[in-house]
Amino acid sequence: MPSHGSRPRHSGSLDAIFRPRSVAVIGASRKRQTIGREILANLVEYGFSGPVYPVNPAAEAIHSIRCFRSIEDIPGPVDLAVVTVPKDQVLAVVAACGKKGVRGLIVITAGFKEIGSDGVLLEAQLAAKVKRYRMRMIGPNCMGVVNTESDVKLNATFAATTPVKGNVGFVSQSGALGEAILADAVENGLGVAMFVSMGNKTDVSGNDLLEYWEDNPDIQAILMYLESFGNPRRFTTIARRVTRKKPIVAVKAGRTEQGARAATSHTGSIVGLDIASDTLLEQCGVLRVSSMEEMFTLAQGLVNQPVPAGDRIAIVTNAGGPGILCTDAIIAAGLTLAELRPKTRKALAKALPPEASTVNPVDMIASADASRYRAALDLVTRDPHVDGVIAIFVSPIMIDAYEVAVAIAAAAGGRKPVLSVFMGKQRSDEGLAWLRQNRVPVYRFPENAAAAMAGLARYRVLRDRPIGKTVTFASDPERARRAIASARKGRRTMLSAREVSEVLLAYGFPLAPSALSTTAAEAIEAAHALGYPVVLKVASDAIVHKSDLGGVKLDLRNADEVADAFDEIGARVRLKDGALKIAVQRMITGGRETILGMTRDPQFGPVLMFGLGGIFVEVMKDVSVRIHPLTDVTARAMIERIKGYPLLAGARGEKPVDLAFLEESLLRLSQLVGDLEDELAELDVNPLIVTGDRKSSFVVDARIALAPRR
Repeated sequence: MPSHGSRPRHSGSLDAIFRPRSVAVIGASRKRQTIGREILANLVEYGFSGPVYPVNPAAEAIHSIRCFRSIEDIPGPVDLAVVTVPKDQVLAVVAACGKKGVRGLIVITAGFKEIGSDGVLLEAQLAAKVKRYRMRMIGPNCMGVVNTESDVKLNATFAATTPVKGNVGFVSQSGALGEAILADAVENGLGVAMFVSMGNKTDVSGNDLLEYWEDNPDIQAILMYLESFGNPRRFTTIARRVTRKKPIVAVKAGRTEQGARAATSHTGSIVGLDIASDTLLEQCGVLRVSSMEEMFTLAQGLVNQPVPAGDRIAIVTNAGGPGILCTDAIIAAGLTLAELRPKTRKALAKALPPEASTVNPVDMIASADASRYRAALDLVTRDPHVDGVIAIFVSPIMIDAYEVAVAIAAAAGGRKPVLSVFMGKQRSDEGLAWLRQNRVPVYRFPENAAAAMAGLARYRVLRDRPIGKTVTFASDPERARRAIASARKGRRTMLSAREVSEVLLAYGFPLAPSALSTTAAEAIEAAHALGYPVVLKVASDAIVHKSDLGGVKLDLRNADEVADAFDEIGARVRLKDGALKIAVQRMITGGRETILGMTRDPQFGPVLMFGLGGIFVEVMKDVSVRIHPLTDVTARAMIERIKGYPLLAGARGEKPVDLAFLEESLLRLSQLVGDLEDELAELDVNPLIVTGDRKSSFVVDARIALAPRR
């Protein structure tokens, strides 16, 4: 389909929806406050650039526009059909659209998979018809789409708010939120380039929209309200690419931990749905926020100001209290308060009254007028120690807020972001309008401006971080598969200690030396061979957490202690088959206990975890997670992400552990999971004791749970 004017096409298969030459509203109505009438009215009143055709067999004209009995009766070509008929008529209407040659559909009608089994079947039939006629469809159960491009001007929604042209692409999975989103965007001075209410995502998905907007120069930031991920792996591939070019901000609804309650491993109990969502978005470079308000706060900065080169922020204010609040918020957000150069402070002292503070935050006191704002902001923005500036104005009645706004706007427009907190009175509306006209974000409170600046800095880090490379090691996948086959043959989902060892050895994990025993005498003999001190552990496929049942005895230093420990474990642990097996393991002393783990998320696939191990993993929950697979960069980032990283790196003069060995272990785990992904449900290496030398670092315990056969 040819594009409008000279504008380049963007993923042309969706142009029929977003850049149609003609639109039919099927189900248009003469009755006020009906969806069909409101959509037709919005198309006409917003000024759509092409012909609009109402379709209703019971009307001759609607909105003074000739009405057609069916889509086939329209004499010219139709690119886009907006369908608002009852659900039992949708299939016939879509088939008629296909025969007419319509390329794009927006199905507003509800009553599909969102209502249950009958709706699921109807939606499947709808998807089949769309595919048969090679159409693209938004919906069903949606609010519609908006394109504010001046040569299109498409408002195919039933929203009461008139969209304002801007530079944001907005995707909402919730139709009910659509009206609020458009209204809040206007209220926040945030213009929309394109808006989509996706509905059930039967055809066009969020992934399709990301690709469509990827190289669209009119869209400088993408905002998303998500309730679920359709295809997480495709989303990961696309979002990683897009966020290198423009920011994506997402509100991901559905924070729950119920799914973790049934997990058998430490990893599975810790890595809940929301952590997996957080991890996926962070790995893709997407900025996740917790509310729509926070999304708009951040979006104002992203679409209007440059990204800061660093995290050193300066504050220029005429009131001490807001300056202090802004300082606290900046520090809490992980930014730093810039230390102004002596040269800058000296120049500020000349420009400001003696009562003013020339350290950061620069407090010009309440008498500061536009000339002082202009002078101070000019000096501070030119300071090479400053990466971004927040200008705060609390207006006394004698200060002209509009003139101050002009001064603040004059300081923006360079390579450093300038955000404003504007609490003016005298001519304040004019001041706000001037700031927004000159693309200076305006916030009501200092905390909002600090949050926006932190988001800008965070995007820079995500955008510019290295991707890394996948690393592989010599391995023996067949050896691992034989161990898994042994468990499958025994109809077990939990691998035995021997089988777990076989899997880990196949991928080069160093295991602490050990031996199995069935009597106290065998345990003593094994302890002598391994060397004291030793550890005794019950070896049973039926016991997951051995310590909880008294099945582990540590630091045994002679034969008597080994014999007593063997008998005590035998007395505490009662096995159904009566066959007691106890593993004798050399006790690894020194070093740090860590955990490496994997669990399978129903949406995202394998999720890998790293943290402090042993019994502390569930108590402290100091872990980092990543969606599989890992690169060398993400493996090292997992290690450095945990709060306990200083303990691994050598805090307070202690010897650091072998961090390269830890990184290699995570990469080996990633390779193992990649090879055996279809077989694994959960895996824990806990603890992996790591010292300053890989030669004395060992896996002490591990467990593997198999996925059900598909």
